[in-house]
Amino acid sequence: MPLHPFTTQIVGSYVKPRWLTNPQRTGAFDGSWWRPEADVLDEARDDAARLAIYDQERAGLALVTDGEVRRGAYDRHYLSGLDGLDWDRIERLDHRAEYVSRMRVDDGNEEYVDLSRYGPRVVGPLVWRRTVGADELRFARAHATRPVKITVGGPLTLARRVNDSHYGDEDALVMTFAQALNGELRALEAAGADVLQLDEPRFHSGYSVAERIGREALTVAVDGITIPVIVHVCYGYAIVFKDKSPSEIYPGTLEVLADSPISAISLEYEQPGHEPDLLRHCGDKHVVLGLLDLSKPDAETAEHVARRIDAALKVVPAERLHPASDCGMWYLQRPLAFAKLEALAGGTRLVAGAANGPEAEGEALAQ
Repeated sequence: MPLHPFTTQIVGSYVKPRWLTNPQRTGAFDGSWWRPEADVLDEARDDAARLAIYDQERAGLALVTDGEVRRGAYDRHYLSGLDGLDWDRIERLDHRAEYVSRMRVDDGNEEYVDLSRYGPRVVGPLVWRRTVGADELRFARAHATRPVKITVGGPLTLARRVNDSHYGDEDALVMTFAQALNGELRALEAAGADVLQLDEPRFHSGYSVAERIGREALTVAVDGITIPVIVHVCYGYAIVFKDKSPSEIYPGTLEVLADSPISAISLEYEQPGHEPDLLRHCGDKHVVLGLLDLSKPDAETAEHVARRIDAALKVVPAERLHPASDCGMWYLQRPLAFAKLEALAGGTRLVAGAANGPEAEGEALAQ
């Protein structure tokens, strides 16, 4: 089982180097998100993926990703594998207001970035026609020495990233996405994924939809999958939501996930200031616990991470607890991001060593 005790990991994204991407063009559909010329872009993305894997392994994480460096957006990436979308008609999403935020850049200044959401229009039946992630997964496996996780946008969230002119019913759209995603997940398992993850912030931001149809959608999405599937549910990127506090509906969100046929729940924990009692709502699922606050410009200490793990262990046993980051590392500067990874791995080693002795610590964290 790839989720052994204390399987340290990030949620998915890692630093996207400034030589690779143009933060002012976040969400652009015209290719201007990428800085390199078209004839060297694939090579540049390969190099960025190598860096992301290298940093995670050098820091000591047990489960790695390719940093999602090939994606202009974590959600839209997987829409490109579907039929039924009009990509010539990109419009602001009907439910999204204009959103402009500030992003800190390498020189220490901040730049304003348009984070408004745009998307294609659904004009016919949505059908999965090709895998988007299999080649990037194979690349990651070829360059990683640790097990590899790959992340995919979830059905509730993807249904919120398009303008629907075909189904006219949100539940029908969600279930169609779930069926399409099942094709992608099966292809990723066949390509050698060790762990799969569905990113589902809408389980929290659209709790009424999650409560009504979330379990059914996940059941369809993971049908036939035999490797662990994590579902990540958060409050949103720290770059946008700089101040967070515990949400009254987050426990209900976790309970919906706990009643679904998934392996693990990845939750945001550190920045909102959650306490261990929240974890009781995760039932008997594995818990991927966000312990890095990405809104803070300084790295956590290993001792702080260890204290938070120790407290969580009073609710979730070690075999089901997996220290991680909160989500959205892609916009951080690399030295800060790496320092946070070192704190995560270091704090986990402190706990594992105290609980089981040095030999068990090394065994748990070197897998």
